[in-house]
Amino acid sequence: MSNIQFDYSKALGFIDERAVLGLQEKINSNFEAIYQKTGKGNDFLGWVDLPSKTDESLLKDIENTAATLREKSEVCVVVGIGGSYLGARAVIEALSPSFNLLKKKLGNPVMLYAGHNISEDYLTQLLQVLNEKEYSIIVISKSGTTTEPALAFRLLRDHLEKKYGAEEAATRIVAITDKARGALKQLATEKGYRTFVVPDDVGGRYSVLTPVGLLPIAVAGFDIRKLVEGARQMEAFVKEDYSIEKNPVSAYAAVRNVLYNSGKAVEIMVNYEPNLYFFTEWWKQLYGESEGKENKGIFPAGVSNTTDLHSMGQYIQEGVRNLFETVVSVENPDNTLLVPEDADNLDKLNYLAGKRINEVNKMAELGTTLAHVDGGVPNLRVSMPAVNESVLGELIYFYEMACAVSGYLLEVNPFDQPGVEAYKRNMFALLGKPGFEAETDAIRKRLD
Repeated sequence: MSNIQFDYSKALGFIDERAVLGLQEKINSNFEAIYQKTGKGNDFLGWVDLPSKTDESLLKDIENTAATLREKSEVCVVVGIGGSYLGARAVIEALSPSFNLLKKKLGNPVMLYAGHNISEDYLTQLLQVLNEKEYSIIVISKSGTTTEPALAFRLLRDHLEKKYGAEEAATRIVAITDKARGALKQLATEKGYRTFVVPDDVGGRYSVLTPVGLLPIAVAGFDIRKLVEGARQMEAFVKEDYSIEKNPVSAYAAVRNVLYNSGKAVEIMVNYEPNLYFFTEWWKQLYGESEGKENKGIFPAGVSNTTDLHSMGQYIQEGVRNLFETVVSVENPDNTLLVPEDADNLDKLNYLAGKRINEVNKMAELGTTLAHVDGGVPNLRVSMPAVNESVLGELIYFYEMACAVSGYLLEVNPFDQPGVEAYKRNMFALLGKPGFEAETDAIRKRLD
C-alpha cells in the first residue's frame, strides 16, 4: 500500500477520462521498457531498483562519515549544482524547522550550499560566515570540472586549507564523484579525501537516494534508513499493478500527458507548506531537464500558497488558459495551534476562534482549487499523510518513476540533457577557455 494518493477528479471537466484510460497499453509498455532496460537512455536506469539494492554496509559507511563531519562542524557546505544538491536540499528543508534559531537548538550542523551559482557577492559572504565557524565540505561532481561547483570548491578548499592547514583540511572534505576517473577523483586521491561514488548508471537529477543525497541528509541529522525504506516501499508498490485505476504513478503520467495534448503546456506544482519549497525546486529540475527536449514537454513551474495567491494567483485565475496545477497536500502537520478568541474582534476573525490553523489552511487549499477549476485550470492532487523521512522517500520515488513513464509517453529520452551544453560552450568561448578559440572568434563577431 502507498502513503501517496493521487486524485485527478478535478481535471475531468477538461479532459475525457476515456483518453486517460486509453493510455494503459502505452503505460504498460513504458514500464516494461524501464524494467527490461530497452527504452531510450536505458544506461541510466540504476535509480529504478536503487532503494531495494542499497545495502547495509553503504548506509553504515554514510552514517559513520556523517558522524565524523558532524563532530567537526558547526556548518557543512554542500558544493554542487542541479541534482548534485537539489535533492538533498529538498529533503533537508522539508524536515527542518523554518527558522534558523530553532535549527540551532537541535544541535545539528547548519547546512549551507555553494556551487549552484557564480555570484561574487554570495561566495564572498559565504567565506565571511566560514571565517567564524568550524566547518566541513561535501563536494559533489562526477567530473570535477563543471564550472559552478568547481569554481566554488577551489575557493572553499583554499579557504579551508588556510584556516586549518592542508592535513586537517583533508579530514573535513568528503568528495562524491566518479569511482575511477575525473578531476575531482584525481584530486581526492592525491589529497586523501574520503570519497563516495556517484553510480555510473544514475543521472544527477535521479541521484538523491545515492550518497549524493544521503550523506548531506545524514549530516543534517535525519534518518536516511527511513528515507530509503520509504522509497523501497514505493518501488515495490509500483511494480504490483500498472493499472491507471490503482497505480498513482500510471495515473499521474497518463493524466498530465492527456492535459498536455489538450493544450495545457504548463504544470504548476502548488504547496501549502513553506518547507516544501525546495521539493518543488527539485521537481522542476527533474521534469524540466527530463522532458524539455525535441521542442516538446510540459513546462514545470511552482507556487507556494497561500503566499503566492496574492501575486501569481491573479494570473492563474484569469491568465492564459494553457496551464494546470498539481497540488502537493500534507494531511497532518507536526504541530497543533488554535486561533484564539479576541474580545474586541476588530479583525473580524472570531468566527475562526477555536479552529486549528491547519483547518484554515485546508479550507484555503480547497477554496483555491475550486476557484481555479471554475476559472478554467484543471487541478490534480498528490496527498501525503505527513512530512517525514519515510513519506518523503515514497514521494521521491513516485515522482522519479512517473517522470520516466511520462517521458516515454512523450517519446523523448528522459535521462539525457543535451541542451544544457549550449550555454556552457558560449560561456567557455567568452572566457577564453583553451580549446574554444574558434568559438571565441565566432561569438566575438556576433557581438561586434
